[in-house]
Amino acid sequence: MQVGAGLASVIARNLGLNPKQVKALVPAGCAAALAAAFNTPIAAVLFSLEEIMGDLHATVLGSVVLSSATSWMVLHLVLGDDPLFHVAGYRLVHPAEFGVYAVLGVVGGLGSVRFVKLLLGLRARFMRLPKWTVWFQPVVGGLTVGIIGYFVPEVLGVGYNHVEKVLNGDIVLKVVVLLAVLKIVATSVCYASGNAGGIFGPALFIGAMMGAAVGGVAHTLFPGYTAGPGAYALVGMGTAFAGIVRTPLTSVFMIFEITRDYTIIVPLMISNLISYFISYKLQRQPIYEALAYQDGVHLPTAQSRSQAERIQVRQAMRPAPAVLSPELQIAEALRRIKDGTFNAWPVVDAEGLWGMIRNTELEQAAADGASNKKVAEILREDPPSGDPTLEEFPHVHPDHSLSLVLERMGASGLNVLPVVSRANVRELIGIVALDDILGAYGVGKRGAPAEQSE
Repeated sequence: MQVGAGLASVIARNLGLNPKQVKALVPAGCAAALAAAFNTPIAAVLFSLEEIMGDLHATVLGSVVLSSATSWMVLHLVLGDDPLFHVAGYRLVHPAEFGVYAVLGVVGGLGSVRFVKLLLGLRARFMRLPKWTVWFQPVVGGLTVGIIGYFVPEVLGVGYNHVEKVLNGDIVLKVVVLLAVLKIVATSVCYASGNAGGIFGPALFIGAMMGAAVGGVAHTLFPGYTAGPGAYALVGMGTAFAGIVRTPLTSVFMIFEITRDYTIIVPLMISNLISYFISYKLQRQPIYEALAYQDGVHLPTAQSRSQAERIQVRQAMRPAPAVLSPELQIAEALRRIKDGTFNAWPVVDAEGLWGMIRNTELEQAAADGASNKKVAEILREDPPSGDPTLEEFPHVHPDHSLSLVLERMGASGLNVLPVVSRANVRELIGIVALDDILGAYGVGKRGAPAEQSE
């Protein structure tokens, strides 16, 4: 999908299209790549709308459908039309099986959360290491995966051949449990350390193993009321995909398309919904959004896009009139801001924005006899709920609505917020003050002088 999106962007820019048109072609490139990679044209369309665009009613629907269909036609002409996995026909043995599929949804949801949290946690640890270790980090990941693969080679690679064996009931219970656990560990370490690899394939592998494990236990306990482990492995693939990638609709159609088995759709929908709900409750941020946040990239949400027609921050923001260096002494910082009306100031160095320092924090430090301390020593950063993937300090983006700015001002108690880039949360573009918002609505004086220019 990254390759498909990149090709779409390069072609669009070389044709001289404007930025809005380039953006519109990116999901089309994603859909084309996904349709060809997995032979799933419908799921490709849904994923591009559900995950990439975040809106099933996006205006690019027509181009995405056309791109996916064209890609699938080329694939069909060149490589044929075989499904990704060949499976035996399944059927519902007894209505009581719905309860087992519900249990699978719970197991899939918990397993998905464990995978996502482990991957994000390991990645955060690697990112906190000194910069000079970056070249060596993939070696650590590769060595870990290599050791695991030496003893259990089934964990290596995409593993589609092993998935097909599980779907046809050819792997025993102990093995599938082991493979599920080791694949979660291996994929997390590999991805977090900067090695090449994705999440789609491992999600299907992990889901198939978890499903086969649940199905194996259920069939052992209730042989007359349940199907074989293969049926549960098939549902487990969609269950893990829904929990990890957080696209329940796409996961249903993807499993149907890669197996061409329609009879399992209803159990798949039940299990997927439960997995999605558990995953959402225990890990609020979807994995791709969380990964972007770790890189300092804040992608627009569906809510921010829906507010695009309202007055936006870019219409009210102004350049930052004064910034404080983290190396500045507190006494000097107080001198610089003494005539300002803002109750907080951006702290910036060569690497970018550190956060906002409140006047009260500087004054309290001075009162405590710490005037010679540096600003960096008292600057607080309190991530909400202790989750480092969330916003580390109050800020807004240029495409946010002014109503959202007021909400964040109220929540933080600040009358000024930094405006930062979506591509890099540490890149300070400007500030937006309460006076600016009132001025944008025609109330009060816009851009009242409040600060020293430095």
